[in-house]
Amino acid sequence: MVQLRHKSLSRGELLTLARRLRDATRDVLFIVNDHVDIAMLSDADGVHLGADDLSIESARGIAGHRLLIGASASTVERARQAVAEGADYLGSGPAFATPIKAQKQVIGPRGVAAIAQAVEVPVFAIGGVDESNVGRLALAGIRRAAVIRSVSDSPDPEQAARRLRAMLTAR
Repeated sequence: MVQLRHKSLSRGELLTLARRLRDATRDVLFIVNDHVDIAMLSDADGVHLGADDLSIESARGIAGHRLLIGASASTVERARQAVAEGADYLGSGPAFATPIKAQKQVIGPRGVAAIAQAVEVPVFAIGGVDESNVGRLALAGIRRAAVIRSVSDSPDPEQAARRLRAMLTAR
């Protein structure tokens, strides 16, 4: 799965980038962060919504069941609420400290595992996941993670992604 998360591009530039990424990712799920309209116009498979974005209900009203809808959840209560509202998957964390979400309290692998056990949809660990700590997620029973820096900063992003995936699924 590839998720487009870019907070500083204009919406027109974001749509152009989303369409280019969609063309390059026809064989994998493609998710757009925050913007239902950009997801639909770029033929993405889904949209990920945060706390400051449209509600899941509003997004579903626009997209119907054409898009997968993901939501962020840092607590079991929020996770259950998001699933009740129609979320198809959750991003939960931060699992570890991260500069992207420096103001958020880390919930750790146990927090992510508690959320995964409380809901019936796929849960992805988010926040600070890299090769030095992904094994802690696997030990907690987590088999899915979203990563940014550990792949994008690698000289070989594909190999970095393959290594992380292998580490998550090895146990």
